[in-house]
Amino acid sequence: MRFTIDASAATPPFEQLRVQVRDAVAAGELAAGAKLPTVRALADELGLAVNTVARAYRELETDGLIETRGRAGSFVAPQGDAGRQRAQLAAREFVDRARRLGLDDADALDLVRAAQRG
Repeated sequence: MRFTIDASAATPPFEQLRVQVRDAVAAGELAAGAKLPTVRALADELGLAVNTVARAYRELETDGLIETRGRAGSFVAPQGDAGRQRAQLAAREFVDRARRLGLDDADALDLVRAAQRG
C-alpha cells in the first residue's frame, strides 16, 4: 500500500495519512495483521517529520485501527466482533504460511475454496 501526502492541501499531513490508512482498512486493502511501515521509514518515504507519522499512528491506535507491538512494529488491528477478529487473524496466518511455502495467491485461494467444499 502506497500512501501520498499533498503538501498544498489544507488538511494537515498527519490527518491525510490517518484517513488513508483508515480508508484502506475499511476497503480491505489493508487486512488485519498486515504490518505497517515503521514510523521512521514512512516518514522518510513521504518526506515528513517522524513526529508527524507518529501522531497519525497514535491516533489510529486510539481509534482501534492499528496496534503497536513494541519493537515488532505496528499492525492493522482486527475489526468487528470477536469471531470476525479471530477469522481475520486466521486468514492472515494462512496467507503468511502459504507464502512461506512458496504458494502464489491463486493456489492459496484454490486451497481455501477446496476446504469450503468439504
